[in-house]
Amino acid sequence: MIRSPRALLAAAVLAVGVFLAGCGADSDPLATQPAAPSAQGTVRIGSANFTENRLLAEIYATGLEIRGVTVERRFGIGSRETYFPALQRGEIDLVPDYTGNLLQFINPQATATASDQIYQQLTTGLPPQLQLLAQSAAEDKDAVVVTRAFATQNNLRSIQDLAPLCGTVTFGGPPEFQQRTYGVPGLQRLYGCTFREFRALDEGGPLTIAALRDGTVQAADIFTTDASIPENDFVVLEDPRSNFAAQNVVPVINRAKASDPRVTGTLDQISSRLDTATLTDLNRRLAGPDRPDPAQVARDWLASAGIA
Repeated sequence: MIRSPRALLAAAVLAVGVFLAGCGADSDPLATQPAAPSAQGTVRIGSANFTENRLLAEIYATGLEIRGVTVERRFGIGSRETYFPALQRGEIDLVPDYTGNLLQFINPQATATASDQIYQQLTTGLPPQLQLLAQSAAEDKDAVVVTRAFATQNNLRSIQDLAPLCGTVTFGGPPEFQQRTYGVPGLQRLYGCTFREFRALDEGGPLTIAALRDGTVQAADIFTTDASIPENDFVVLEDPRSNFAAQNVVPVINRAKASDPRVTGTLDQISSRLDTATLTDLNRRLAGPDRPDPAQVARDWLASAGIA
């Protein structure tokens, strides 16, 4: 039976609803928990509400527990617009973040795109109560992604190639992509790309994948380490004008909690072992047909990295 594009998108909506309900991401985990700071000796770890970031937070949490640190989990808080203020207020102590987007969040005028330059500006630009630990080599960028058929039909290799078509293109991505510096505003500023329509979907999740596959959108914001890209033979368009800055995975921590050498030592060790190929493989495992428990994936990786 061949299902219509509308039916496929409806099924994806239902699927993501079931997934989010199952993992608790349909409500703010801080709303049902005390807003008071965590107890002395305890590290309260938060995460954004997409799979990779939750897994990174679980890797941090499990690694710290292995080293005897008491941990509280507050995963799936929401986008950076939600979890970063919570980190500033002390409601959470630690999050895995991405350097380039974090720099543009705290300083929208920042123009750095190279990894080392971004890291240096972040170390001096964070609020005083927060501290940046060692960044990893693992990098996960936002990217403009199209289907292979659309790329071939229009001879697309880069966002620059897409620019003349933008007026005919419906673009899909998370709602915040419409306002973020590197989102729609950045594509307009650097490439003169004004889309015919923007569809607010999810962060490279099942809604976005379904919409791109069935043609509801012709281009979408998908993370470069997402397993859906090779699985669907999607094409990541090159970014010659560096709209998307370097995005190294980095722990951001409450400075008071960083005084424990077990915490900083473990997190630095994790960062030293993470690279982009590893992160891509971890995402592939989570997207596999057996849908493994993220906690088990985290434990397995930590053991393979010599941290368990």
